[in-house]
Amino acid sequence: MSFQAYLDTVQAQTGKTVSDFRELAGAKGLEKHGQIVTWLKTEHGLGHGHATAVAAALLKAETRQATPEERIAAMFSGKKVAWQPLWTALLAHVQALGPDVGVAPTETYLSLTRGGKKFALLQPGVKGADVGLRLPGQVPAAPFEPAGSWNTMVTHRLRLTSPGEPAAALLDALSAAYQAR
Repeated sequence: MSFQAYLDTVQAQTGKTVSDFRELAGAKGLEKHGQIVTWLKTEHGLGHGHATAVAAALLKAETRQATPEERIAAMFSGKKVAWQPLWTALLAHVQALGPDVGVAPTETYLSLTRGGKKFALLQPGVKGADVGLRLPGQVPAAPFEPAGSWNTMVTHRLRLTSPGEPAAALLDALSAAYQAR
């Protein structure tokens, strides 16, 4: 279920919008995520996932309203700008694979999707970047490692310590992840 679907369900269930909940939470002086979730569950009968989605919308409204382009730009701000060329190269590579490639930026990483389903991600950092690939049934071989608990949406992880052009092994693995979706 998408983030917006959670919010739509809550509105259908309660008749209240995020703005309504923002006003009510403000009147009660609720400012912390845990407080808001508990209040939504106890006073409005929401389940944990729906309450968490509303709380996130209340506390991070400016992030939820940012366009995908703004989120991508924010991802490469400051010292993380060095990873922008890698992202550009990875995106160009997968867009050449087919017309169904999408980008789904979050606050911490950029997902690559095929038909709306994630097959890879890039998480840039100040000292390095991680690339995650979804290759179910395939055992990671060097330079890849199991993704483990780093990100459960992918199966393989590649830790990069210096920006530059993507290696052929990464591009081949990225193509395989696209095909596996």
